[in-house]
This record gives sequence, C-alpha cells and structure tokens, in this order.
Amino acid sequence: MEKIDLKKELKGLYAPGSKVVTIADVPAFNFLMIDGKGNPNTSIEYRQAIEALYAVSYSAKFKIKKSKAEIDYSVMPLEGLWWVENETIFNLNNKDAWNWTAMILQPHFVNSELISESIENVKDKKGLNNLDKINFASFEEGLAVQIMHIGPYSEEEPNIKRMHSFIEENGFCVSGKHHEIYLKDPRKSAPEKLQTILRQPIKKK
Repeated sequence: MEKIDLKKELKGLYAPGSKVVTIADVPAFNFLMIDGKGNPNTSIEYRQAIEALYAVSYSAKFKIKKSKAEIDYSVMPLEGLWWVENETIFNLNNKDAWNWTAMILQPHFVNSELISESIENVKDKKGLNNLDKINFASFEEGLAVQIMHIGPYSEEEPNIKRMHSFIEENGFCVSGKHHEIYLKDPRKSAPEKLQTILRQPIKKK
C-alpha cells in the first residue's frame, strides 16, 4: 500500500529553518476550514472547530485507505489564519478580538463528495454539532515569508517582528492574513519544544 507524507513532499513549505526568514511561493491547496472569532485559549468554539476538522480529516483518510485506491497518508497538521478587523498588521494583544480560520490541508485526491460522506459518517458516529460549519475549498496564498518558531506560542512576537522587518527591508508589504502551522500537539509536547511555522503573505510595494 502506498504511504504518502505530504509534509515531506512539501518540505519547503512545512520545514522552514528557524534561523532566518525565507520567501516561499505557496500554490493553491484544498483545505477543510472553519471560521470563528475569539480567544483560542478560552473559546469553546475554537476547540470544537479543531475536533470537527480532525474527525472529518481522519474519516476521509480511512475511507481512502479502505477503497480500491489502497492509498494511505498522514493527516496534515492544524493550521490557522488570524486577523483583527480593520488592522493590516496582526494584533497579538487583544485575543478576544481575533478572527480565525482553523484549517487542515487535504491531499489532491480528496474531493468534495468524499468530504460530504465523511461529514455524514462523523455525524452518525460522534454527533458533533458544528459539522455544518466546515467549508471544503481551495486556498492559494502566493508569495509569503516564513520562519520556524520553536517554543511557546506566547513567545512568537520576536519572530513575527523579524518577519515584518524583513518584509519592510526588502521592499514588500503585507498582503493577507497572519498564518500559523502547528507541527506539534501542545497536549503531547512541552511548550519549549513546540514547533510553529509563522507565515505572512506579501506583495511588492
């Protein structure tokens, strides 16, 4: 049975260095997405969104694995787009004002029909009440800067500032939402060992 690990295939996008800010051109990928608002540390809505995204992602994975295609793959990590209304630069301080899109990338062979079947399967087995909020859609980020942050989420600010200094110094400007990719589960990893990709879409001034 073929085993696919998209993080390895997309190493340039899912394994950037932690020492310097780099530029990447991020093509379109299909994602499961749920939109919401509020502090992710205290929001029940955010926790429920993550639960729903993973449940449907794993349901789709097992349906593919059991199909005639005989393909197995690793479910991709949780990602998040973050922004505050009417602010170009992401405001780290007022978490209650944060808007977010929680999302998980899906392999190219996962289609809308499979996702619909997987949502119904999760409804029957787990009875989650927010599955109707899931959107399966293409998202293209384009040109972006990124860096790997190692450590607690609360200590991201210096690396975020490094990205924005790089953007300014190299003749770019911000063009999209602050993006984070969570490579390690905070429930299973010590805060100092967490790995988070910080990414910011850009455009030439």
